[in-house]
Amino acid sequence: MISLSFLYILVGLILLWTAILTLLNKQQPRRVASAAFWGCYALVFLIGDYLPPEVVGLMVVMLAILAGFGALSSAVPQLLSADKLQQSLNRIGKKIFLPALLIPIMTVFGVLVLSQIGNDNWQLLDPKNLTLVSLGIACIIAFIAACVITRESPVQGGIESKRLLEAMGWAVLLPQLLATLGLLFNNAGVGHAIAVLTETYLAVDHKLIAAATYAIAMALFTMIMGNAFAAFPVITAGIGIPVLMLQHGANPAVVAAIGMFCGYCGTLMTPMAANFNMVPAALLELKDQHAVIKAQTPTALTLLICNIFLLYFLAF
Repeated sequence: MISLSFLYILVGLILLWTAILTLLNKQQPRRVASAAFWGCYALVFLIGDYLPPEVVGLMVVMLAILAGFGALSSAVPQLLSADKLQQSLNRIGKKIFLPALLIPIMTVFGVLVLSQIGNDNWQLLDPKNLTLVSLGIACIIAFIAACVITRESPVQGGIESKRLLEAMGWAVLLPQLLATLGLLFNNAGVGHAIAVLTETYLAVDHKLIAAATYAIAMALFTMIMGNAFAAFPVITAGIGIPVLMLQHGANPAVVAAIGMFCGYCGTLMTPMAANFNMVPAALLELKDQHAVIKAQTPTALTLLICNIFLLYFLAF
């Protein structure tokens, strides 16, 4: 059975490859510290299940220290000349979009078709993480297609992955760390505190106000946390379940789906979502590092208002 463990190993190998290339590149500044960062991160994926929690915790602290003291560095990329780049573009043409299109297509194919392969005792894909496993397989297929279309070797693909990881830097850690932080906040009782404050100071007896409170809280807490997955357990435990579901009888599926969408609106408006908003600005070499956020904010606010009314009309 293909499970998330295989994908974790694959991600770990990519990170380990990045660490090795960094260590071997004598022209790269702070190469030892950078290699230590990517190496530690790789070990979390490769052998994290077999290490004591305390050891994994120390490795995470080391990652934070290395990132916080600016230990990460990037190698100078060896780019093609303008003539060779133009020749490559003319040869490949619109086929360059095929690998990107294959990812959603093959993910849907995996969910709808590959998930049916198996029996009661064995399944080709892990049913508990069907979408994520299908997405991982789709990315592998897209990578193979990209190598065929560009006529490049998988080794070159690994070099490009290193370049992209170095461009993202420490921000690549944020999704995992922030999602974990959301669970810690929830277990610490932050959700209960939010529920008390909401019911004390807001007129959540009215369905529209309750829906607006949940939607806006999801967006705001996502802006603070930088990740909708981190905000979701806290705000849903504090407002979604006690107010919308138990008090007003809202449909849990609708609340969860639209609530996450509200969180995504917050993601568009915060520098805390560095992997979404700050890294693209760096990759595009924009003069204003907040240019992406400024461009997205009007759309985010419009969608948030629409989500409030969608939640009001569809959940109850």
